Amino acid sequence: MKILFIGDIVGRPGRRAVRQLVPVLRHQFDLGLVVANGENMAGGSGVTGETARELFEAGVDVITTGDHVWDQKESFDALAVEPRLLRPLNYPSGVPGHGSFVLERAGKPTVAVLNLQGRTFMQALENPFAVAQAEVPRLRERAKIILVDIHAEATSEKIALGRMLDGQVSAVIGTHTHVQTADEQIFPGGTAFLCDAGFTGPHESVIGREIKPVISRFLTNLPQRFEVADKRVFLQGAMITVDDATGLALKIERVSEAMLGSD
Repeated sequence: MKILFIGDIVGRPGRRAVRQLVPVLRHQFDLGLVVANGENMAGGSGVTGETARELFEAGVDVITTGDHVWDQKESFDALAVEPRLLRPLNYPSGVPGHGSFVLERAGKPTVAVLNLQGRTFMQALENPFAVAQAEVPRLRERAKIILVDIHAEATSEKIALGRMLDGQVSAVIGTHTHVQTADEQIFPGGTAFLCDAGFTGPHESVIGREIKPVISRFLTNLPQRFEVADKRVFLQGAMITVDDATGLALKIERVSEAMLGSD
């Protein structure tokens, strides 16, 4: 099976790139699973039911999120009713939504997606390592192919989680920093890893936002309105080839595709 993981989708430009490119990539590579991090897809921050439906209609199977998942008030209702829209599993019990999803389809291997959030330089949630140790065996009872999105700031935390899960999951892909790293690899146990998938949206920007207000904020420390930029739109992420019988990764490649017509 070939899996496409799409890095953080930023605003309307990122959603446009998904609508344009995902159907093409699904056909070109005969993709068996498309997972996208959508925590910034609504207005540049947060998620809504409408933006989630837009991605599902474009060919995304499961949407993961992260620390901005609650930035839109509509996100609470969307997460409560749509099991394919995930929030990090290591939020406390009682929080709306789910942190993992098992996708079963006739004639295709069953796959599972697990969403976790790091704690280093981020808000204090439950320990993602302990949560993963409990959840992965449960998911393996239903699916050999498991993809993990670790939404975290620190590279060491992402790498450590990937090493801990090596041989137990198909891939551990990092999100959150919006800067695609060049460390794609397959660990000795057969788990594909990439520290950060990058972001899907306008790259003539500062991680998706208009350049001048961000520079002004760094110069003055005064509040600024960070509008989503709109030029040089790319879809970034990773393509993972997985052995259907074992669930272990055979290949991982970075993806960086320009949207047609993007300046």
